[in-house]
Amino acid sequence: MSSELLLLKAIRSGRLADVQAALAAGAPAELADGQGDPGLPMGIACFMGFGDIVRELVKHGGKVNLGDNRLPTSPLSMALRGGRTEVFRTLVELGAEVPPGMSGGLTEQELTLAQWKAQRDGYLVGAAESGVDEAPVIEEIEAQSCFGTDTQVLEADVLRAVRESR
Repeated sequence: MSSELLLLKAIRSGRLADVQAALAAGAPAELADGQGDPGLPMGIACFMGFGDIVRELVKHGGKVNLGDNRLPTSPLSMALRGGRTEVFRTLVELGAEVPPGMSGGLTEQELTLAQWKAQRDGYLVGAAESGVDEAPVIEEIEAQSCFGTDTQVLEADVLRAVRESR
């Protein structure tokens, strides 16, 4: 059996170790489907709900964005079709550009946090088009306790700061 078929079989069965073995054996993370559209392995993993496999495919060159992420075969659309909110979040954290009007079951705050994680981790959304080379420095604060703190005010301040940084 070819390494490509082994990869697809491993993804369908949700076995991360077998996916890693197939990729190590030379299977490409990007394969075309029967109609020639790219991203078959990523689409299967998204539809089936295997976030760990999605991350592994990205490590090996799998793409989370298509030219138009509204297409039914895009990773985001496949996660939505499978009802996989956590995979949708994972894709956004890996830099997937969410088209206007597509929420994937995430609240505005959850979507903003996932986009911030993508920026923090170097998966800059739209970096190629904007000419941005690196993420801005964002101060992280570790609070030992929050007794007496109005967290709604803090949350509003964080959301405002994130919106202004876009």
